[in-house]
Amino acid sequence: MAQLSDDCFAFGGELLGVDAALKLIEGRLAPVVETEAVRLTEAAGRILAADRIAEFDLPPHANSAVDGYALAYADLAPGADTVLPIGGRAAAGHPLGRALRRGEAIRIFTGAAMPDGADTVMMQEDCTVEGDCVRLKPGLKPGANRRHAGEDAAKGAVVLKAGRRLRPADLGLLAALGHTQLRVFRRLRVAVLSTGDEVVEHGAPLAPGKIYDANRVMLLALLGGLGCIVTDLGICPDREAALADILGEAARTHDLIVTSGGVSTGEEDHVRSAIERLGRLHFWRLAIKPGRPVALGQVGGVPLVGLPGNPVAAALTFAILARPLILRLAGAIEPAPQAFPVQAAFAYRKRAGRREYVRATLGRDGGKLVAHKYPKDGAGILSSIVNSDGFAIVGEGVTTLAPGDAVDFLPFAEVFG
Repeated sequence: MAQLSDDCFAFGGELLGVDAALKLIEGRLAPVVETEAVRLTEAAGRILAADRIAEFDLPPHANSAVDGYALAYADLAPGADTVLPIGGRAAAGHPLGRALRRGEAIRIFTGAAMPDGADTVMMQEDCTVEGDCVRLKPGLKPGANRRHAGEDAAKGAVVLKAGRRLRPADLGLLAALGHTQLRVFRRLRVAVLSTGDEVVEHGAPLAPGKIYDANRVMLLALLGGLGCIVTDLGICPDREAALADILGEAARTHDLIVTSGGVSTGEEDHVRSAIERLGRLHFWRLAIKPGRPVALGQVGGVPLVGLPGNPVAAALTFAILARPLILRLAGAIEPAPQAFPVQAAFAYRKRAGRREYVRATLGRDGGKLVAHKYPKDGAGILSSIVNSDGFAIVGEGVTTLAPGDAVDFLPFAEVFG
């Protein structure tokens, strides 16, 4: 397991913009996991550790895209029907076995290898069989209905780059290229812990002043969706010594620790002091709303992310900061989540210098996509995410948003999927 530098999370500024935070993560963090070989059929969702190269052209030979007749374009009469003798038959997996003779057509089926000398295929719907000959209509373009060798992947080309999270189509492409094993990064081992005397296990009796632990269940699911091997450490009360014992033990067997709650500076928030007993802790005051300072540190050389206790703040800071950090530690190199412009269907005011993520649902107004603000926007209202489609992002330079203004929309599927 690789070790991070002691000061990789250090930040000396007062307020950290989202883009600057992501740049720090990209520049200072590297994968902390080793690589391993897995079978291709077991590689879905894994992170590729080495580039994959096409060792041969895909497809390996030119082939027909349709059922019809293969021929040499030069044998077609310009502006008139052409009648050619049918010289043979080629089907997928059963090539003609010889080169095309000039002045003949070959009955061919979709996926069949093109005979040498044939460069064009006419669809059977445009042909008329007349005994041992076929009548071909004029107007066909040179090379029509022919797939070229290597048009899917050329020999020697990098078909998948290291750092990619493998999707079903990726595995299909690698299978078509004959791969049976892949070198991938080992799954990131993540320990998840909730803190707070007020938080109790779901299903237990709910005493006055207590709440069920929603954050931990949410984080377990989010981390599992990123391909992590997750250990549920349960709930720890606000006791510094107990927290230190749990965190110290977790650091011995995990690559990352994620906590929820207790990272503020109040008298009952002991995560900070517990971490500082075992390693180092930094707070990144993100210029976002909803959100609070996110604790980033190390325990015994193992990175730790401390998320806020309010559920929506925890979800947002996970999506915007923790998610790319986790993927980076796990070896993934992914494009930023894709937002797209829509029209605001609401008015909004905010202060400059802060990026605000407004929970919203998408609808249509005529032919335009519009974002409707969810009516309840408190940082503790988890139903605002359940009943919305994504975040309308009000940028740092915007102070007033009016109905009809353009606003970027980030679907939850981009960051919570």
